Amino acid sequence: MPYYHLAELICRQAEKYDSRTAIRHRNESTGKWQHISWKDFARHVRLVSQAMIASGVNTQENIGICSQNMPQCFYTDFGAYGIRAVSVPMYATSSPAQMEFIVRDAEIRLLFVGEQTQYDHAFRVQQSTGDILKQLIVFDPAVTLHPEDRTSVYFEQFLLLGASPAFETEAKTRQSQAMPGDTATIVYTSGTAGKSKGVVLTHANFLEVLRIHDLRLPAVNDRDVSMCFLPLTHIFEKAWSSYCFHKGVQVAINQDPKQIQQVLPEVHPTMMCNVPRFWEKVYTGVHEKINHSPGLFRKICQRAIQVGRKHQLEYKRNGIRPPVGLAIRFFIYDKTVFTLLKRVLGLERGHLFPVAGAPLADHITEFLLSVHIPVRYGYGLSETSATVCFYPEEHYQIGSIGKIMPDLQVKIAPDNQEILVKGKTIMTGYYKNVEETAAVFTEDGFFRTGDAGRIEGDTLFFVERIKDLFKTSNGKYIAPQAIELSLSGNKYIEQCAVIADRHKFVSALIVPAFPALEAYAREQGIDYRDRADLISKAETLRLFQSHIEECQKDDASYEKIKRFTLLTQPFSIATNELTDTLKLRRSVILTRYATQIAAMYEE
Repeated sequence: MPYYHLAELICRQAEKYDSRTAIRHRNESTGKWQHISWKDFARHVRLVSQAMIASGVNTQENIGICSQNMPQCFYTDFGAYGIRAVSVPMYATSSPAQMEFIVRDAEIRLLFVGEQTQYDHAFRVQQSTGDILKQLIVFDPAVTLHPEDRTSVYFEQFLLLGASPAFETEAKTRQSQAMPGDTATIVYTSGTAGKSKGVVLTHANFLEVLRIHDLRLPAVNDRDVSMCFLPLTHIFEKAWSSYCFHKGVQVAINQDPKQIQQVLPEVHPTMMCNVPRFWEKVYTGVHEKINHSPGLFRKICQRAIQVGRKHQLEYKRNGIRPPVGLAIRFFIYDKTVFTLLKRVLGLERGHLFPVAGAPLADHITEFLLSVHIPVRYGYGLSETSATVCFYPEEHYQIGSIGKIMPDLQVKIAPDNQEILVKGKTIMTGYYKNVEETAAVFTEDGFFRTGDAGRIEGDTLFFVERIKDLFKTSNGKYIAPQAIELSLSGNKYIEQCAVIADRHKFVSALIVPAFPALEAYAREQGIDYRDRADLISKAETLRLFQSHIEECQKDDASYEKIKRFTLLTQPFSIATNELTDTLKLRRSVILTRYATQIAAMYEE
């Protein structure tokens, strides 16, 4: 199939699909789903391109977008590509300080914002960066502008700026001059440690993403519906959405992440990329429902899962035709128990659910595959235009992070087992940061991922973030993510931060899953005043001790959590304890909970 430059992709697809639905989005006031045709999608992209030219946007100038997922995000992205401008996304949850850093670093003159919160933060930033940030364009017409704001315009007003034949001609000229080597986007890393860096990705990077995913995903076609759930600032969703448009896939936009459980049964997507945390909650919720079902139904579910595990993992995974009897039993359970389960989730039509962004526990992967939820676990970074590897449909290894993508070179550094990657999807460098760019590339041009791993054939295994490796005072190396992963999926544990570096044993800060813990307290007749009182109860501490021991039963003794502290408040983006991609900011957590950590190591 043709591989169109992103500058022309949408208009080319509009020529092919015309009035067919390209995007669906939910009207937040009415709750109804609205359809945007390919023709209308292309029209909006063209109008954005022309309005940008009218606003003086130059070739390869950086424009910013700070919004939750909305159709206007796609219009703006592809409108920028169409005139060879550069899209710089920012998380909708960005603080004014984070926003200001990117505005100054990327010298953003025009910033597109979504709803009231993003506008309010951006207006504050504009007051301190008036020499750089000249104008805000507001997507949501319900946003109330500041009384002193004299420069901001609403998106629909902005589109009118380009209504001139001269701007239309200039837009067409720039589109025709688009080159693969043009910068397409600058994705700023969420920065678990140190200053955020701007990852420069070109159209050539994205064209290679489209090509190699076609080789690995031949079943994806224009009858698919993909749920756009992750923030479009995340390279995973950004690259995946571009791939969906390349394949003619209909994209359904989820604007509010908190509504995903309501939205999925309304859309019934066939595909959705997501992070492990989503599937951990699915795993916990399903097991909780099964465990509280009547005895007969519980036994049927348990038997169905056993059959599914044998069929999917012992036979289908290995490319072996299952015995007739097993195939019949699986077919029956799939059409009854598994379909019922997936219909409740809104996933019964699903045939491809890419998952990446953090480690996914093996027992959760095995369960999802056993009940015929086709997750494709993988690994990638912003610097690699997302995918480095993921599970193929068959012949994948549980415990790995997947089969390496076609034409991508991956090797392991002999000194520290770091995963090194080279290929056409690798970034050109960090924006205006020559030293950092030089530091992350080897002499022979391989990108240093910062992750330790190993390779078996064409399959890659993740070991640990090299910077996250802890060394205890006894000289033992501890991989905190591996320990945290062993506790994932436990119904009583919402979050966990392992502590060990330069300490004599492993400890942990744990945020309970309070709905489950409060239900346990009611069942056991435990009286408590509030959550702080509940987590101090001896019965609660014994409960968590037993569950931690069960989760870690296969770990080495020096990896086991010896002491733990329960917290009443979750780690969050708002408190800077999590990145926008939900990774722990360990340095922030160590500082904020220094008193609690010190108490765990008192003699």
